[in-house]
Amino acid sequence: MAYFLRKLAFFVLTLWAAVTLNFLIPRLQPGDPAEAILRRLGGDQGPSTVDPAQLEAIRTMLGISGENIVVQYGQYIASIFRGEFGVSYTYFPYSVTDVIGDAMLWTLVLVGVTTIFSFIVGTLLGTWAAYRRGTRVDGVLTLGSTFLGTLPYFWIALLLIYVFAFQLQWFPEGGGYSSTVPGLGGEFLVDAFQHAVLPAVSLLITGPIGWILAMRNNMVQSLGEDFSRLAVARGLSERRIAISYGARIAILPSVTGFALALGGLFGGTVLVEQVFNYPGLGRLLVEAVGNRDYPLLQALFLMTTTGILLANLLADVAYGILDPRVRREVSA
Repeated sequence: MAYFLRKLAFFVLTLWAAVTLNFLIPRLQPGDPAEAILRRLGGDQGPSTVDPAQLEAIRTMLGISGENIVVQYGQYIASIFRGEFGVSYTYFPYSVTDVIGDAMLWTLVLVGVTTIFSFIVGTLLGTWAAYRRGTRVDGVLTLGSTFLGTLPYFWIALLLIYVFAFQLQWFPEGGGYSSTVPGLGGEFLVDAFQHAVLPAVSLLITGPIGWILAMRNNMVQSLGEDFSRLAVARGLSERRIAISYGARIAILPSVTGFALALGGLFGGTVLVEQVFNYPGLGRLLVEAVGNRDYPLLQALFLMTTTGILLANLLADVAYGILDPRVRREVSA
């Protein structure tokens, strides 16, 4: 019990620190978002041309508080508990909650499905490579994964776009859907699926590489431990030793990595969504940074941080349940 309480206390403390930093960092940045909006609306006009009355009106519309920073901090904490993150400066007058809700589904469907599939495929292939270690299968999987791992992701993504979008014209080169397709329906789903194929393939090519190499190396190490040698001495079959002794221990570090990957989904995959102009949370994050959209930035960072911390907490709990040695080490 002490192990789980310590992990929960660490989670609460870290979350409080992350929320506080999330409040402070945007306010330490130079510039005024209201001035930025007026300059963007007015083209190349400089700060000296900004009308103070217009500036105050924009601040009022955006809900920018003139209170001191302590009062703002209290209002910020209260708004989090109410689930209110204000109005997006970029997508005014839409609220941050509505903007994130529209983008989240695209990211969860694309990145969520490919992440889960990559983990399953990578773990199984890594287990197979370790089980057949020293054979041709092990060599092909290890060398192939190492080679693909040296290629930059954007290079693979651009190659897919060039071949399948521009040369063969099988799939669209970017975007999440065609603006000419009316409403939600079967035609829209088919169109959205066609737009998701190339980003998904690029993720499925690069995604399993890390899981393969990590699982293979961890399992080979586990099979060399004393408990595996004892299982061999007991006369257990090679397959049972590989699965019950090697894979069971080797998968623990991968569980942590998988939990963190799922937690990071709330931040989207910036590079994927930028290369394919995909309408997810990653592209939203880039837009928020470029436009100094503090409410949107804070909400996205808070979601990402909370997701990663929760995933880390669940991984620690899983560790404590699967491996009793971890609980004993903490209690000692």
